[in-house]
Amino acid sequence: MSLFDLLAIVENDDSLHLGRLLILLAAFGGPQGQNSVDGLTKLAKLDFLLRYPANLERALTARGRRASDANVQDFERTSIESEMVRYRFGPWDFRYRRLINVLAAKGLVSVWTEGRTVRIQISPAGGVAARELIDKLVYKDVWNRARLLKRHFDLTATKLMKFIYETFPEVISLRAGERIKR
Repeated sequence: MSLFDLLAIVENDDSLHLGRLLILLAAFGGPQGQNSVDGLTKLAKLDFLLRYPANLERALTARGRRASDANVQDFERTSIESEMVRYRFGPWDFRYRRLINVLAAKGLVSVWTEGRTVRIQISPAGGVAARELIDKLVYKDVWNRARLLKRHFDLTATKLMKFIYETFPEVISLRAGERIKR
């Protein structure tokens, strides 16, 4: 099996994405899970920065923060993931609704709408599951980066979207399926 085939299998394994989203929601939920992420658009933009740490570094620099806080490893800069693929609506894909529904079905998040905004909040069971993931060495950087996002990028969905488009103008100029070159 080729490296490309292995990466395709990992990319299509929901558990990796579910774990990352759960940690992101835990970071934004507050100590008691009392806060929500307001909107799928905001969630997708935050996950873009979490999923692609070299871009988080670039975003931190754009906000006048230390890029080194993202603790990006050399392998993360040169991985195939670092040349991410544009899906629908920019650098995020269509799976968020399904992934959030899976987390909700497992009782790990609560989801409700207010007006046209979908609100997503980690549940007590989700908080326990997130802590179990965070305790694993493989998720330490994800947790630390999620907390950076909470500290520096807890903006409204509209402000975050504008920031992403201003900081990463290349994501809106590509056709779906094209790789973003660094």
